[in-house]
Amino acid sequence: MEQKTELYNAPADSVLIVTREFNASLDIVFKMWTELRHFEKWWGPNGFKMKTSEFDLRPGGVFHYCMLGNGMEMWGKFVYLEIVEPEKIVFINSFSDKDGNTTRAPFSATWPLEVMNVLTLTEDEGKTTLTLRGEPHNATEEERKTFEAGIEMINNGFAGTFAQLDNYLDSLVV
Repeated sequence: MEQKTELYNAPADSVLIVTREFNASLDIVFKMWTELRHFEKWWGPNGFKMKTSEFDLRPGGVFHYCMLGNGMEMWGKFVYLEIVEPEKIVFINSFSDKDGNTTRAPFSATWPLEVMNVLTLTEDEGKTTLTLRGEPHNATEEERKTFEAGIEMINNGFAGTFAQLDNYLDSLVV
């Protein structure tokens, strides 16, 4: 069942927008996000390995995971709100503990507890353009300002993550 979600009440300069083109079809890129055997190969910061606790891909379902690297473990989760195959996934992302309870980011006491994300995919001539838009959800003004100040950091993180996706897609081509 599809759930419509109202988003982006924030000013445009305080919304994260990441756009990336992949040399793969829309269906393949969608599978990279929706099939755990693929998702585990590329998601997360460079140099970290992912351990999955739960992967329930449906509106209301949860992806609960742990990133392991640099001698630390960082837990996070997605709560899926909307999935339109093969072009859109809406989810709330947050840091969590090992039991799936939402927690503060380990790097900031004022980072938003929840970030609403809308992932859209479009295809043109066999290449897929991914657009990820994110903004704080149920956040205080201070949390929104912290997020806005961190947009460059987030973009840098996604650059590394999507480079891993590029490399993984390349490894799939025979």
